[in-house]
Amino acid sequence: MGDDHTKSQRSDTVSYDRAAGGWGSLRSVSQTILRERPHLGIAQTLRVQNKPGGHMCTSCAWTKPPEPHLFEFCENGAKATIWDLTRARCTPDFFAGHTVTELRNWSDHDLERAGRLTHPLRYDPESDHYSECSWHEAFEEIGASLRALDPQSVVFYASGRASLETSYLYSLFARLYGHNNLPDSSNMCHETTSVGLKKVIGSPVGTCILSDFDKCDLMLVFGQNTGSNSPRFLHTLKSAVDRGCRIITFNPVREAGYVKFVNPQNPVQMTIGGATPISDIYLQVRPGGDIAALMGVCKHLLELEAAQEGILDHAFLAEHTADFDSFTAEIRSADWDGIEVHSGLLREDLAEVARIYAQSRRVIGIYGMGLTQHVHGSLSIAMLVNLLLMRGNIGREGTGISPVRGHSNVQGQRTVGISEKPELVPLDRLGEMFGFEPPRKTGRTTVEVVEGVLDGSVKGFVGLGGNFARAISDSARAESGWETLALNVQVATRLNRTHLHPGKTSFLLPCLVRSEEDMQASGPQAVSMECSLSHIHGSLGRRKPASPSLKSEPAIIAEIAKATLLPNPNVHWDDWVADYGLIRDLIERTYPDDFRDFNARLFEPGGFYRGNAARERIWETDSGKAQFTVPHRQHALKAPLREAECTLITLRSNDQFNTTIYGYSDRLRGLEGSRDILLINPEEIERRGLKEGQRVRLRSAVEDGHDRVSHPLAVTPYDLPDRCVAAYYPEINPLIPLSYHDELSKTPAFKGVPVTILSSPEPDQDGRQNI
Repeated sequence: MGDDHTKSQRSDTVSYDRAAGGWGSLRSVSQTILRERPHLGIAQTLRVQNKPGGHMCTSCAWTKPPEPHLFEFCENGAKATIWDLTRARCTPDFFAGHTVTELRNWSDHDLERAGRLTHPLRYDPESDHYSECSWHEAFEEIGASLRALDPQSVVFYASGRASLETSYLYSLFARLYGHNNLPDSSNMCHETTSVGLKKVIGSPVGTCILSDFDKCDLMLVFGQNTGSNSPRFLHTLKSAVDRGCRIITFNPVREAGYVKFVNPQNPVQMTIGGATPISDIYLQVRPGGDIAALMGVCKHLLELEAAQEGILDHAFLAEHTADFDSFTAEIRSADWDGIEVHSGLLREDLAEVARIYAQSRRVIGIYGMGLTQHVHGSLSIAMLVNLLLMRGNIGREGTGISPVRGHSNVQGQRTVGISEKPELVPLDRLGEMFGFEPPRKTGRTTVEVVEGVLDGSVKGFVGLGGNFARAISDSARAESGWETLALNVQVATRLNRTHLHPGKTSFLLPCLVRSEEDMQASGPQAVSMECSLSHIHGSLGRRKPASPSLKSEPAIIAEIAKATLLPNPNVHWDDWVADYGLIRDLIERTYPDDFRDFNARLFEPGGFYRGNAARERIWETDSGKAQFTVPHRQHALKAPLREAECTLITLRSNDQFNTTIYGYSDRLRGLEGSRDILLINPEEIERRGLKEGQRVRLRSAVEDGHDRVSHPLAVTPYDLPDRCVAAYYPEINPLIPLSYHDELSKTPAFKGVPVTILSSPEPDQDGRQNI
């Protein structure tokens, strides 16, 4: 292993010295069970989780293997299911005892710990309480409000949890109503993938399937935290390492999952065996410095080719790529000093990566939001594709590009029509099937939705799951805008902060979770979702619902649609809700190439593959070929840091899924007890005259007329690159300006915003902070 490059955690920083997985993972799950006291059937539910005939986990989009492990769930997957099946109930009596204003002072964790929502609720502005209403009353008033609004002023947001069946109905409802305002959680994380990959290889999704990871010689990983965000992927990584595959990781943060792993399902490794080292080389690149790092690897690869022909795949380059010469000219002219400064890495380390890459026959590029959530995140992705193309590492077995997504169906929602981009949806076919003229105007992205809330052009919002108002950038600036909405409808399972910013008319509609039985007129219903590797998996819930008043998401959508739209002889909401198989038939008719024999293949072990043209080296790009991208800059930040500035990156803890905070343990980073912390390396602490434990605030260094200052944070020494600080998402979101987003996709730049550190946590008399 590359011990010189994969250094040990620093002794002068907070750290987690144990492996990912192992006893720590089992203890964490046990503690969650004791704390949440879930339904007694939790053991049976977990036993079939992510297996054919069971329910598909909501905690990540990693694929489900055709031959599952004895326990095909991870620590965070277990937490998500336990959280869903808690015995705690958030009833109308709870809301009678707490005003919305009071609840705004609760933490995110405490809000969700109030338990499962049990009844439909309507907000009463006079009393500042949510109170129980009937489903009929809710649907009728929501329908009347939607009819009174211009459809272009209404947004239908979808969380990545909703099934393919739900997503299809939701997108159909939006277009029958008259708009394409269909942003989803992808807009906040991997929309850069959808736009960036589409531009260069013609596919908006990755090209790998699970078997590729069994055949590759090398994995190059950028900005992805598998230990907390996709722990089941660790089994795949361990198997690859055991057979001799090498892994090289680029990340500003040393994440435990890419350092070492103990398989909690392996009795030998759990007792007398040692941990499996994961990364041969771990390079702590500066935030936004991945472009420079990749340029350095490409530059040395060209130098190797000049010294020894045959390093590059010339046949592939000639037949399948465009603009290679322009790309190589820019790489050859790049100076090593600039590459080292922007990447924060040494030339010799990048040269070593290039040598390993040159010796590897099959290579996979893996990335997460460390690449996508930057102002120039699309260029970061394009640079990784450039490197893979140089040796023909896309479109061969054991090769490819593999973004690792978070939400369990965020990729699938886009596949079946949740998109603000009308050109990505077969509108003509929908028009023929349902006898209407679909809207053609481009809809709003997440950023544009928030802009509309602020300027008043968005007047209605329907949220299908999620915690939109908390998850967005510039969240504090947008808060007052929510109260001006004419209509705010939230379909949810638990109380969250978004629900505490009601509009003039607001409803909170409780729904089933995926592990609960969904009983409709034709019997129990299954749903489906798409994983990161483009496989479709069926899911069947078996647990008793938390309340007899709960409805399924398809049923809620159908009832709102019926209350809103004029009758259409081609639209059969009641039939579709009675039998979800009919919805799958509609999906197959709409997308026949992707969903052939959908119902027959619903529970195929390992899921069924919907295909990917780029995997077959069919490039659906403007040039008809895989497109090399000329990197005219060496970093993904909007601008280089000025004196006194640091780059802020946002983090999720090991006890968290998106905005859901299970607890206050970030075990895999050695952090416990608080989320109000600022991670910064010891040298930076000393240079800035700070002390460990000192309370400071951050101020956004973006000058746009808005003063953004964080809540107090405790200085915590951590192994990070120079001039890099880290804090927890979503609490730190108010510092991320709405205007800071990827240039192509408008994905917020949560991993690359300039900030200054205010040494006093207390405000001056004028409300600004002491510096």
